[in-house]
Amino acid sequence: MDRNILYVFFNGTASRNEEMQVREWLEASAENRRIFLKARKLFDMTVLNVQEDTGRQKAGRRTRTAMFLKEAAKTAAIVALTVIVCYEYFQNHARDEDSAMQTVSVPAGQRVNITLPDGTNVWLNARSSLACPVSFNRNERVITLDGEAYFEVAEDKKRPFVVQTVQGVVEALGTHFNVDAYASDSAFEATLMSGSLRVRLKDDDTSHVLLAPDEKAVLKEGKLQVEHVDDYTRYRWREGLICFSNASFVDIMHDFEKYYDISIRVKNTKVTKYSCTGKFRYTDGIDYALWVLRKDIHFTYRRDDENQIMYIE
Repeated sequence: MDRNILYVFFNGTASRNEEMQVREWLEASAENRRIFLKARKLFDMTVLNVQEDTGRQKAGRRTRTAMFLKEAAKTAAIVALTVIVCYEYFQNHARDEDSAMQTVSVPAGQRVNITLPDGTNVWLNARSSLACPVSFNRNERVITLDGEAYFEVAEDKKRPFVVQTVQGVVEALGTHFNVDAYASDSAFEATLMSGSLRVRLKDDDTSHVLLAPDEKAVLKEGKLQVEHVDDYTRYRWREGLICFSNASFVDIMHDFEKYYDISIRVKNTKVTKYSCTGKFRYTDGIDYALWVLRKDIHFTYRRDDENQIMYIE
């Protein structure tokens, strides 16, 4: 396997043909999947960017890339979408760099499990990024999220845990919750599984709601609304599953756009009247998912790989 293909696949910029090469290699043996874990962990460590000054950041990026390619050549490893890397990103960094920030970015079709400096466990979904200080200060724990993440917050009654997004802000002391807030999307949703949660709009401190378990705050027409949650299958993305229950065809295509980093144009208006229930694995790929949907819904599709666009016709 060409190590350049390996790197662009890790980076989420591989072509369709390169992705197919990777998946075929992965399916060839259990040994390939075992080798992956070490290589993926190494690569993920290279995406932690300590953002202090531009010169150091650029030099660090070049060093990390060179380090990864050198090690990848030794191990001849391949990344797989099915494997989850769970390790502590932040705990090996110096605690005296209070002003330093670290960023974790997840490519399309993948998800990552990390542990923050305070012990909080976080799952990051596809095409998501999280910025966190090397060490939290004495008064609060603040992180910035672009995308979707599931949090298991380490309890600390003296320091609220704050998730800042483009649309809203979520505050907790110790609880389990999911936040869906991609900067590229006007939607915002915070869902509480256990504990309690305060959710407010980013630019309006007076507009806030308090959530109890099995409730979610949803941004609709510029206001936060509280809704009951009785189905948690949608949050099984942590298991590598894309789940939907009585979801519209358009909403399903929107999820596929998020997971597979492709723009989908629905030109066949007849499909918009359908709702579906089901689930796919990330690793199934969008072609397989559309093939399954076509069993019940009549449509065709074509791809423009050069522009990363898929047309539903």
